[in-house]
Amino acid sequence: MALNVEHLLRTAATLEQALIAIKNHRQRDDVLFDLYRNAAIKSFELSLETAGKLLRKALKAYGGAPRSVDALVFNDVLRHAGKHGLLDAPAVERWLGYHANRNNTAHDYGEGFANATLKLLPEYLRDVRELAPKIQSVFDASV
Repeated sequence: MALNVEHLLRTAATLEQALIAIKNHRQRDDVLFDLYRNAAIKSFELSLETAGKLLRKALKAYGGAPRSVDALVFNDVLRHAGKHGLLDAPAVERWLGYHANRNNTAHDYGEGFANATLKLLPEYLRDVRELAPKIQSVFDASV
């Protein structure tokens, strides 16, 4: 089975469409705004999870013992991705922030927190799209 980043890019496209809908929707106090915001946040969560799984697979291509890579917590996966050049140091810090925010979205369902999360998403979308080809190049090189 060939490994690829198509699903990650699809989640990024879904996130982008949700962000566009939010930007174009003027009434922030109705259910459609809530629907678009929730879709954006869920796309963020799904793409972050997908990116983590793909990074784990990519790290195994660098010769790490598969079980030790599988045992890494997400933050360590990000740090190892930085060590192998998949992320630069500022990107590692941003991704750590995205992960911290994602952990909070799982426990805080408040409107204020959801709206604060929306502010992160445009930069996150750029970071996902920058990371995807780097991961794909690792997969292509290991074939």
